[in-house]
Amino acid sequence: MELEFTGPVWFWKGPAPWHFVSAPDDECGALEAVSAQVSYGWGMIPVAARIGRTRWTTSLFPKDGGYAVPLKLAVLRAEEIEVGDVVSLHLTVDA
Repeated sequence: MELEFTGPVWFWKGPAPWHFVSAPDDECGALEAVSAQVSYGWGMIPVAARIGRTRWTTSLFPKDGGYAVPLKLAVLRAEEIEVGDVVSLHLTVDA
C-alpha cells in the first residue's frame, strides 16, 4: 500500500521528545484496515517513508484514533524542516 499526503510538523515534548506529522483521517482508515496484518504490537505499523529526497524506515504510532509519522532528526536536518512546516510525505506499507 502506498500513501501520499501533506501535513504540518508538530513537536511532542514528552520524556523522549520527537517530531511528528499526523496522517489525515482518509489515510487512517486505510491504515487501520491493514494494521492487523502488518502491526508488530501496540498498533505500530512499519513503513518506508520519504520526504523530498530523504528516505527512511520507521513505524507509525497510533495517536488519538489516527496515526502519527515520526520524523528522525536526520530527516529534519536533511530537508531543513522546522516545527509548523507543512511537508509532503510518501509512505509505503508492505501489506
